[in-house]
Amino acid sequence: MRNIETITKPISHSRHPERSRRIPWNCFNPLSTGFLGFARNDSNWIRYSCFVIYFALTAWSVFAEPSPSAKDILDSVRMVESRQQIDLQGQLRQDDTVIPFRLMQNGPLIRYTFTDPDETLELRLGENSSRLELVSDAGTQKVGPSKLQEKIRGTIVLYGDLAFKFLYWPTARVVGEENVRTRKCWKLQLRAPSHDSPYSNVLLWVDKASGALMRMEGYDWDAKLVKRFAVVSAQKIERRWFLKQMRVEQFEPGTNHVEARAYLEIKK
Repeated sequence: MRNIETITKPISHSRHPERSRRIPWNCFNPLSTGFLGFARNDSNWIRYSCFVIYFALTAWSVFAEPSPSAKDILDSVRMVESRQQIDLQGQLRQDDTVIPFRLMQNGPLIRYTFTDPDETLELRLGENSSRLELVSDAGTQKVGPSKLQEKIRGTIVLYGDLAFKFLYWPTARVVGEENVRTRKCWKLQLRAPSHDSPYSNVLLWVDKASGALMRMEGYDWDAKLVKRFAVVSAQKIERRWFLKQMRVEQFEPGTNHVEARAYLEIKK
C-alpha cells in the first residue's frame, strides 16, 4: 500500500520555520480542505448536507434518464431527411465508371435524374413507408420488389439502396452507442419484415446531435455482411451541412474481403 504520510524536518523555533519538503497528499483536495472545513459548525453542516443531497439527486436524474427508443430515433431520422431543400449535382463512381446525376429535394420528395440514357427516379418519404417511382413521359410507375434488387447501371448500388425502406421496418432496437468519425452515434439493429429486401438485417449508426445517418451495414439472409455505406466527408453549402462523399463497399459474404468499392459524391 502506498505511504501517504508527509515527511517533515523537526519544527524550528526560529522566526521562519522551515517548510515541509513534501506537499501533503490532501493539500489540494477540495473535499478535505474546502467543504469539510466549511461544514464544521452546525449551520454550515446543514447547508452542506442539503447541497450534497441536491447534487446526488440531480446527478441521479441525469444518469437515470432513459435512452430514446429505436422508434423515436428512426422518427427523428425520417424527420431530418424529409426537411431538406436542395438542388445539387453528384456522381456515382466505381473504378473507371463515373455516372453523373442531379439530386433535387423538396421536403419529402427526392428526385434523382440520370443521363445517357435518361432516367428519373422519385423517392417519396411518407409517415409509414417510402415509395420509389420511375418517372417517364407516360407518368410515374412504382419500382417493384424485383427492380429494387437490381444494380444501378452496373454498380454495386441497388435501386433499393435509394429507397430507404429500412427506416420504416417495424422490428428495431437500440444495441448500443459508438463513435463514428468522432461523432457520438446511436447504434440500431433493424430486421426486414419480408424477403422482398436484399438485406435480412441492417445495422444503423445515427448521429446523436443531428439525426444524420453516418453508417449502414446490410446483412444477407444467412446473416453475413454483404454491404456497407459510410460517410467519409461532409461539406457546408449555404450555411448548411450536406454529404460530400459516401463510400460503398460490397463484401464477399462471410469474410472481410471487399469485392468492390464505389463512391457517392455530391458537388457544390
